[in-house]
Amino acid sequence: MKDKNANGCALRKVKDTLRDSVYEQLQWAIEVLGVAEFWHYSISPLALTYIPTGQKILFRGADNPKKLKSFTFKRGYCKFFWYEEVDEFNGAEEIRMINQTLLRGGSDFVVFYTYNPPKSQVNWVNAEVQLTRPDRLVHHSDYRNVPREWLGEQFIAEAEHLKEVNEPSYNHEYLGEVTGTGGEVFGNVQCRPISDDEIREFEVIRRGLDFGYAVDPLSYLVCSYNRKYQRLFIFHEFYGVGISNHSAYLHIQNENFDNDLVLADCAEPKSINELNQYGLSVAPVKKGPDSVEFGVKFLQSLEAIIIDDERCPNTAREFMNYELEKDGQGNFKAKFPDKNNHSIDAIRYALNYECMQFMSGVEKKPEKENKEWFKHDKKDSGANAYTGGKIPNGYINYGIH
Repeated sequence: MKDKNANGCALRKVKDTLRDSVYEQLQWAIEVLGVAEFWHYSISPLALTYIPTGQKILFRGADNPKKLKSFTFKRGYCKFFWYEEVDEFNGAEEIRMINQTLLRGGSDFVVFYTYNPPKSQVNWVNAEVQLTRPDRLVHHSDYRNVPREWLGEQFIAEAEHLKEVNEPSYNHEYLGEVTGTGGEVFGNVQCRPISDDEIREFEVIRRGLDFGYAVDPLSYLVCSYNRKYQRLFIFHEFYGVGISNHSAYLHIQNENFDNDLVLADCAEPKSINELNQYGLSVAPVKKGPDSVEFGVKFLQSLEAIIIDDERCPNTAREFMNYELEKDGQGNFKAKFPDKNNHSIDAIRYALNYECMQFMSGVEKKPEKENKEWFKHDKKDSGANAYTGGKIPNGYINYGIH
C-alpha cells in the first residue's frame, strides 16, 4: 500500500489450495490491519485489489511450473512474491525456474518463503536454508511468538501436553525444529563463508581427487584439517561431469602453485599416471577392508566440518544430503550408501592418513619410517602426505573462488 508501483503474488504448489489458505490469510490480515474498506475481494479470478490505485495481489498454483507466465499490470510490476508451504515444491531447481519466469519487469523484488521445517535434515528446504546468501534473511518463529488469542487456549493446552509426553515430537511440530529422521550421516556440518584471512592462516593444506567423467562427476577438493580442535575446513572445489583428465590438470596446476601432493582414488591408476605425466604430483591412496566405512566414521567424529558453500556448493550439498538408505521394512541399512558422495570420497582421500589411523585406533603423528605407503616420486621437493603442503603465497590473489 505504501509502494504505489508494487503488486504481489501468492503461490502454492497446488492451485486448489489457494482459496482456503493464502487467499483467506491475506483477507484476515487486511481485516486485522483495519484497511478492509480500501480492498476489493474477487473469486474469479482469485485476486485482491487495492481500490485507490488498482494495485493487485494475484494467486497462482504451480501444479505445472512450466506453464506459469510472467505478469503484466496496468500499474507497476510484481514486486512481492510469497511461496506458502514452500517445502511442498519439488526442490530448489523448481523454485529457480519459477523465479526466472516471474521476477521480471522491475529492479527491486522481495520474495517470502514460508514453511514448517520438515523433520529430515536432508530435505531440500532444510538444506537450502543453511546455504549462505548475502541477500537472504532467515527468520524462525513458533507459536510462542504470537498473541495467545490468535491461537486459543486449546491449542496451547495441546502443545504443552505433547511437550510432557513426547518432547522430540513437540520440538518438531510446535517449535519447528529439524529433529531428523535418525538416518542423517553428518550432523556436524556447518556452512559459512571461509574468509581469505582464514585461509592465509591455515598451516596444513590437503588435496583430494575423485575421478569421474560420463555419469559420475569428478571432484577435486582443497581443505585444511586442524588436528588439535578436530575441525575440517573445505574451501575450494572443482566439480562436474564430463571433465577430462587434461582439463583437471589445467585447473589443478593453476590452483596448486607449489605442486603439492594430491591424493587420489587408487582404483584409477591410468588416470593417476596421466596426471603425473603432465607434471602433477598425484599419488594413490592406501585402502583397506572397510576403508569407506571407517573414513566416513572418522568424518563423523570431527567436532565440525566447515564448508564454504559459496566456493563449494556441490560439496555442501553432498555432505548435507548424505543419508542412510532404508530397506523394504523401513529400517535403515547398516552400510553407507555409495552414491552422490563424490566430494565425500575426495575428502576421504585428502585425509587418508587420518582415516587409516582412525581405522587402526591410533591417534598419533606418524614417524618418518612409517610413511612407506605414501612414498611418491615428486620432481619438485616439498610434497608430504602428512602435511599436504602449506598454502602457496599467491593462492589468495589468484582468486580460486
